[in-house]
Amino acid sequence: MICRSLLLTVLTVSITLTQAFAWDGTNTTTGTSVEIERGQLVRSGRTIEVYDSDQGYKEYDVDSVRRYGRTVEIEATDASTGESTTLEMEDE
Repeated sequence: MICRSLLLTVLTVSITLTQAFAWDGTNTTTGTSVEIERGQLVRSGRTIEVYDSDQGYKEYDVDSVRRYGRTVEIEATDASTGESTTLEMEDE
């Protein structure tokens, strides 16, 4: 019984912590910090929601995704303004 309770507690904590993490990076056009919440599929042709430290939540249409060593470069278009930008994300 104690093992079952301990296992349930560990499982609950791991799920909670996993959901809290975000993918951190920088908008290289503006220099601001950005975060992409876990669970979003970042692929060409998809729309993603990004938290920008200056402008709050924004939607971007993903144009391309490229990996460079320990970073991932996302070329994207701001869904509201049509402006292109580059998001440089830390590889996890």
